[in-house]
Amino acid sequence: MTLAHTGELMGDAAGSGVGLAAFNVITLEHGEAIIEAAEQTELPAVLQISENCIKFHRGRLKPLVSGLAALAESSDARVSLHLDHIGDERILREAAGTAITSVMFDGSTLGFQDNVAATRRAARWAHLRGWHVEAELGEIGGKDGAHAPGVRTDPVEAARFAAETGVDSLAVAVGSSHAMTAQTARLDHDLIARIKDEVAVPLVLHGSSGVPDYELTLAVGSGMVKINLGTILNIAFTGAVRSTLDAQDVVDPRAYLAPARLKTAKVAGRLLQVVATRPAVAP
Repeated sequence: MTLAHTGELMGDAAGSGVGLAAFNVITLEHGEAIIEAAEQTELPAVLQISENCIKFHRGRLKPLVSGLAALAESSDARVSLHLDHIGDERILREAAGTAITSVMFDGSTLGFQDNVAATRRAARWAHLRGWHVEAELGEIGGKDGAHAPGVRTDPVEAARFAAETGVDSLAVAVGSSHAMTAQTARLDHDLIARIKDEVAVPLVLHGSSGVPDYELTLAVGSGMVKINLGTILNIAFTGAVRSTLDAQDVVDPRAYLAPARLKTAKVAGRLLQVVATRPAVAP
């Protein structure tokens, strides 16, 4: 199937009142697992390549994009390719002409006005190429640097930021944190609803791996659309590798990558269904 456009997937989800799961990819096995989950659940998904992932692949973006695109095009799943947490504008230029259809430009380490200026510049460049542009306001905790613990997003400031930058969606800080390995985060659903009332573009939840399933469903009901997930897949993948190596004396990578891919697909499938479920009771 031809790759979907992230903006179309976002629009469909927002219009239907459901969430859109976006999963961070590190290896092709991650991509295979996510696409398998999308096929089995018949739900759309976004495959995300972060700046950190690109660094892991020694700065080579195009081989991974090409591989993921080939996987998606050989599948019946409706998926798109997205650049996540990009602060280096050189990566945007390198991605021009590839299967990428969206970018999360990250200027969250900057002051408000500098973030506006940098994000507006990136958005203008990306829009000329037909991309959907996401940005971040409010520092989402869990990592050093761009994601050091910080204040939560102010609804009025968020509306101003979205209007001045021209972005298509906005990631906001409402209680989640990146890289959490336990689902113990508690979201501020009242804040999500207030931001939704002020901001004219779809909202994005980062750091969703640490959020319990029912909280994710409630977050969608409160106004979140795109739900970013990464660490929770890595936990599944690495756990399966560890279990295989603990139980067997193997040297062939296929012996432990196959069960890792299968476990990751199962977790991704569950999460696709979680974020596509409307809450039975409004938060």
